[in-house]
Amino acid sequence: MTATNGSPTIFLVDDDDFVRESLTALLEAHEFKVEAFACGQDFLSQRNGHAAGCLLLDIHMPGLSGLDLLKRLRAEQQTTPAILITGRRDRAIEEQAKALGAIALLDKPVPRTALLAALRQALPA
Repeated sequence: MTATNGSPTIFLVDDDDFVRESLTALLEAHEFKVEAFACGQDFLSQRNGHAAGCLLLDIHMPGLSGLDLLKRLRAEQQTTPAILITGRRDRAIEEQAKALGAIALLDKPVPRTALLAALRQALPA
């Protein structure tokens, strides 16, 4: 799936520099526009209203977790599609992700094909 200049933005929030840099490189190689943030609070303070595109959120981060960030956005009636990523999956996380309407819950390291498939589902052409 390739995006165009007017394509939606992928909002990547992950506290791991390597993960942010590698996922940004991967997504940009597939012509997605990416805005990357080191924490949920940075995303909240720098966003302009409702996000148009897709959220790609790490679940386990200091401070505001990816699940907490998604809960907050959903409480604001923001329906931006979300893909969650984690290095530590468990049943409770899977249930919370589903309850918050996440498109996918992907394990780290994030498989390229699974991520692109989830993005195709989140951002239909």
